[in-house]
Amino acid sequence: MADLLRTWPRRLLARPWLLVFVPINAATAGFGVVLPLLILISLHGTWGDVALAATLFNAAVILSSIAWGHWADRFPARRLFLVINYGGYAVLYAVLPHVGSLGVLLAVYTVIGLVAPAGTSASNLLILEKFSAAERPNAYASFQEMSMIGSVLGLLLGYFWTVAGDALLSLVWVLAALAAASALAIWFGIREADRPATTRDVAKHADSLASRLRVSAALRIAIPFFPRRPRVVRGAIARFRLWVAEELHHELPLILVAGFLFNLSANLYNISYTPYLYSAGLTASAIFLVNGANNFAQTLVYPITGGLANRFGSDRVVRLSTYFRSLGYLATVGFTVVALSREATLDANLIVYALLGTAIAIYTTASSLLLFRGLERRDAGSLLGVNSALGGVAAVAGAGLSGLLSVLGSFRLVFLVAGLSLLASVPIWAAASVAYQKRRSRAVGPGDPATVPVAPERPRESAAAAKPH
Repeated sequence: MADLLRTWPRRLLARPWLLVFVPINAATAGFGVVLPLLILISLHGTWGDVALAATLFNAAVILSSIAWGHWADRFPARRLFLVINYGGYAVLYAVLPHVGSLGVLLAVYTVIGLVAPAGTSASNLLILEKFSAAERPNAYASFQEMSMIGSVLGLLLGYFWTVAGDALLSLVWVLAALAAASALAIWFGIREADRPATTRDVAKHADSLASRLRVSAALRIAIPFFPRRPRVVRGAIARFRLWVAEELHHELPLILVAGFLFNLSANLYNISYTPYLYSAGLTASAIFLVNGANNFAQTLVYPITGGLANRFGSDRVVRLSTYFRSLGYLATVGFTVVALSREATLDANLIVYALLGTAIAIYTTASSLLLFRGLERRDAGSLLGVNSALGGVAAVAGAGLSGLLSVLGSFRLVFLVAGLSLLASVPIWAAASVAYQKRRSRAVGPGDPATVPVAPERPRESAAAAKPH
């Protein structure tokens, strides 16, 4: 777990070839804003149409994640999978300017969801295979930085492109070219490793899994990770109930529930956010700028999140960051109540969305530490699969609920539900911390000095971090 605290890379660029991940992240981050704007502006769609697109995309990502993870283990060709992913993005992005109906756009976006997980496991496995054990923590930290720098550059590109008056459809061509550039750079600039690893090996390296969570948070795309291929077998529900009964005295179920609420509220909020900004009268360039503020804040804050978690304790940090983020959601509710000018709306959302980016950066590191602390000496592969499945369900449910509320309610109601759902996870995180302390007390015995609950978070964290993994 000590590697999880290393959020500041010793070298920003561990190897020159990691630069290949900058263009693709610029493309995907920019496309994340372009897609809802294409629906709202070019195709004259609605907020509900944006939610429907997100629902189809997330459902496709979940289903295809299982297949791509299996194929990554069976065919250890990392370059090929990355080229399929990034080259597929390039082709599909290039198709969109020719789309003239919402139905066709939804179909293309669903296919993008099917392709999206192809390179996720491959990129993590590539780093695992090409770096030694001593180099990996810094390599993954560098990979994160390249990904987040790319996302910021992609949003800045969208801002300057649209503020100059150029059309969104022409911007899609640029994003397609960026994705193609990464595909070509990988194919011609990277060689396969001599000793292939598997997705089960990734589950043994907390720094690799944490990097996936951090990059997903930066791009606001939840791609599940299944170290073991899920199987639907007879008696699965009964076994799940038995597992829940056995876990009643462990903090892990509470962590999974709290994470589910976080992901549900985040998807509900983020999917509705761009339609809200558009309905408030902001231009496409202003919407890019607001999204850029969020990613820029994440990029600035991530390097210090490990130090914050180590100094103040992950249990305390995760609660504070969750509470802080829920207040940001509720502040957006206030923007829908008070009549603001277009300029004031832009300024207010720039500030709040940047603060939300700060909160998600801190939360992701702290929650990762707590998750892996709960997985210690347990079947990490299966439990990480459960966590990923819950994340996928939260993504689809959040998108579906956003669409439902777009018909039955308003942006105000959506942001209120998102804020209250997230706020409800704060006491669950507190209960998880109490469960952990009780479990530790039972493990060492009532007469052991370690059971005395005096400022438990920081020394416990340091002790846990010192253990080799």
